[in-house]
Amino acid sequence: MAADCCQPKVNTMILACSGGSNVGQLSNQAAIELTQEGFGKLSCLAGMGAHLSGFVQSARDIDNLVVIDGCEVGCAKGVLEQAEVPLRGYLVITGLGIEKNKDLNLKRVEIEQVKEAVRRLNAEVETAQSEGQGAATCGCRQT
Repeated sequence: MAADCCQPKVNTMILACSGGSNVGQLSNQAAIELTQEGFGKLSCLAGMGAHLSGFVQSARDIDNLVVIDGCEVGCAKGVLEQAEVPLRGYLVITGLGIEKNKDLNLKRVEIEQVKEAVRRLNAEVETAQSEGQGAATCGCRQT
């Protein structure tokens, strides 16, 4: 299996919570690093929250959209709902077993855990899309 098999095959927009807790900042840091690594492109959740038409339309038009919320409060998800943008790929960091707290000294292992979860989520979304279109799927899900 190729090392980059979980790289997106289509355009991927990443929208991340950047709330005032460890999980909010983990969301943001993972999104930054994934963008720097060439996995998708971080976009502005605040622009969407402000209902700026360019941000909202871009999120509606993008092939793949990955939304990362820090916790179950779901602020990023709420922004998309208010903007009437369909939720396609959605991750809640506390669902990975990372506990929410106010420690903003992020742990490298947790950043990597979030990044890997985003890659897996994106591969699942792409697989579902390609199965609907009869195309080949990402090898990441092969066992």
